[in-house]
Amino acid sequence: MKHIYDEVTLASSKLITRKYSTSFSLGIYFLDSRIHNEIYSIYGFVRLADEIVDSFHGYDQESMLKEIRRETEAAIKNKISINPVLNAFQLTVNEYNIEWELIDTFLKSMEMDLTEEAHDVHSFDSYILGSAEVVGLMCLRVFTNKDDKLYQELKGFAMKLGSAFQKVNFLRDLKADYQELGRSYFPKVDLSKFTTVDKEMIEKGINDDFDAALIGIKNLPKCAKLGVYLAYIYYRSLFNKIVRLSPDRVMNERIRIPNYSKFGLMFDSIIRYKLNLI
Repeated sequence: MKHIYDEVTLASSKLITRKYSTSFSLGIYFLDSRIHNEIYSIYGFVRLADEIVDSFHGYDQESMLKEIRRETEAAIKNKISINPVLNAFQLTVNEYNIEWELIDTFLKSMEMDLTEEAHDVHSFDSYILGSAEVVGLMCLRVFTNKDDKLYQELKGFAMKLGSAFQKVNFLRDLKADYQELGRSYFPKVDLSKFTTVDKEMIEKGINDDFDAALIGIKNLPKCAKLGVYLAYIYYRSLFNKIVRLSPDRVMNERIRIPNYSKFGLMFDSIIRYKLNLI
């Protein structure tokens, strides 16, 4: 009867995704239904670790991260866990041969959030790799369905997309990260006097990442292309909105795309996809 337990745990990751992220939920909805659970399971795992470092203040966050690391290793090895999120995640890891190196790199970035308040170029690159790029690679393992040749061809593009998403998140969340959590992610930027020059420098890097990522999206398997393209369009639209705003507004507001606009972007993206215009 383990299949019933597996179904329940996968449903848990689906609930987590829908509760925490409208944009990713929409993107996942437009993936092939046969890989919905797998991507929900990856998001659920990532969100679990992220919540520990971002939200569980006043608790022993370091011990909890160490516990997640131990339990994740055990879940993958034993092919079961009494933690529903980790059980769902191990199903995907074992089915699609997701490397421990990717998971380990992700967890190391989460650990950095407990110790790093400001980043230099090296630590920033390491953080982006672990917190975003390897998550894209976990998803790519599912999208390419054990076709290692295709995975290697698309790997660099997937990393660029993850990087772009994370850097947009940093800009969107500048106020919360800096004023509430005391974090400064962008190297060589003094957020106590965030300038137009700083903002434009960051935006150039993000724009380059987006341009490179789109090349890879166009070459994704059909099962993934529309869903990933929708997520890309949402994040690029959020980025374009940030570009139009002053540094002061970005520093003091959490920039959002309203839900009605997200649905408009969704319908426009579907039409472009159907007409082969992406």
